[in-house]
Amino acid sequence: MLNIKVLSRSMIAVLLAIGSYLGAISTPGSAIAPVGTNALPEAANAAQKAPSASVTISDRTIGAAKVGMTFGQLKKALGSTAQFKVESPFMVDFDAVAISRSGKVQYRIIYAAGTKLKDTDVIELLMTDNPNYKTLQGVGAGMTLKQAEAIYGKATLSYNVDNESREGVVFAKQPTRKIMFVPKADGKQFGGVYGAGKGGFYQTNKYQPNAVINSVIVRK
Repeated sequence: MLNIKVLSRSMIAVLLAIGSYLGAISTPGSAIAPVGTNALPEAANAAQKAPSASVTISDRTIGAAKVGMTFGQLKKALGSTAQFKVESPFMVDFDAVAISRSGKVQYRIIYAAGTKLKDTDVIELLMTDNPNYKTLQGVGAGMTLKQAEAIYGKATLSYNVDNESREGVVFAKQPTRKIMFVPKADGKQFGGVYGAGKGGFYQTNKYQPNAVINSVIVRK
């Protein structure tokens, strides 16, 4: 579970700031570019066939959920096939509505703690740690960073102590920065292997052998 401690009362402002922060991270000279079909030899082994629309992560969607739609619209689209459960607290200063099928959480809508998500509220943040959900290139939670690099290019991991030491990973050729990847390495504080930082900012292309994508966030 993503461990975020925030100082602001506004959940949206904080997590959108995280997105901007992660989007600014890049290897010098790198740029977002379309991913080729054979970017690296390992890509064929790492990527699965393109997921169906019901489990696709895009720059606006996780499955049937879409940032910009209302909670009521999502409930209508899913009908009786889904269960909705409020998770409060979900993380510090955040609550969530978990959307499940057959008892398994598919994804979550994240919103400010202490408020109630109404049918008329617009969805602005979605998160999934369900490995069934993947981008069109086959990247999703549970995939190792090594596998993801074979598809999206070199990984750059970073965190800033002034930003609550939240770690993110950006890939040189990921097609959008609206999708945010959160790394994890069991038994370690960070997924990355860091040297000396500068002004509280730490960045690296090295990572723990067991580092994986822990969760995927789609933001407005």
